[in-house]
Order: sequence, then structure tokens, then C-alpha cells
Amino acid sequence: MNKIHPLSDVKSNCVGENTNIWQFCVVFPNAVIGENCNICANVLIENDVIIGNNVTVKSGVQLWDGVTIEDNVFIGPNVTFTNDLVPRSKVYPEKFAKTLIKKGASIGANSTIIAGNTIGEYALIGAGSVITKDVPPYTIWYGNPAQHKGYITKEGKILDLNFKDKDGNTHNI
Repeated sequence: MNKIHPLSDVKSNCVGENTNIWQFCVVFPNAVIGENCNICANVLIENDVIIGNNVTVKSGVQLWDGVTIEDNVFIGPNVTFTNDLVPRSKVYPEKFAKTLIKKGASIGANSTIIAGNTIGEYALIGAGSVITKDVPPYTIWYGNPAQHKGYITKEGKILDLNFKDKDGNTHNI
């Protein structure tokens, strides 16, 4: 059973089972939200947005047309997505750039994701980062602009650029 807060405006009929949508959210009619998701307060989800299963979207996030989020993704508070590479008031592109967040990825608070990029499976984006290009799977990126700083296993073990954990053990990913 879904829990949609009465102070949210959810127009979509495509909200999966056991998904929670908290107060002050706006979900456009053609948006698709999977099962067992948690959409926190003050989130806006436009029409051409697809969200997979088991996704957490923390407060203050806007998911603009062209964003696709696969299963088991974490989007931290106030992450900013863009969809227009040359924005102008009252001038709209023929189509918006597509952004893909692959399964298991995590994006830290206040990061900015520039339109047209893919964040790979299980990648970790550090808080406050600016993503300006594709991020390969199982990698850690942070900074402005974000740079490749290490690797991460599917289970969340942090590795340096030589695939070593904090104890000096080498891992395969």
C-alpha cells in the first residue's frame, strides 16, 4: 500500500506498491515511480522521469524531464539535476538532454548533475560534487568539477585508485 501525504500533489497513476511520497511533493501525470521507493518532502518529479524500485530521493530534489533512475539508487538532499544545456527564459530545446543514473549508484547531498551524463552502476558521488561527464561503474568521484578518486565495491567497500581498502588489501570489482 502506498502512503501519499495529503499535502502532496501526485497526478501520476504510475506509482509502485509500498512507495511513500511525503509532504509538499509534486509528481506530474506521466512520471513513473517504482515499488518500495521513498520520495521525501519537497521533491518535484516532471513528466518524462522514470524512477526504478527501491529508490530513495531525499528532500529538496527536482527531477526534470529526461532523468531516468534505475533500481536501488540513493539521491541525497538537494541534489540538482539539469536538463537543458543552453537554458534561456521561454526558449525550449526540441528535446531535453537525457540523464541516466544506473542501479545501485549513490549521489551525495548538494551535488549537481549536468544533463546528458550517465552515472554508472554502484558509483558513489561525494557531497557537493559537480558531474560534468559520464561516471564509470564502481567508481568514486568528488569535487568541482568531480574527479575520479577511487573505487567502490557493490557492498560499499571504499578502495583507493590501486583497488586497496583502508587495511591495504587488494580487491577485484
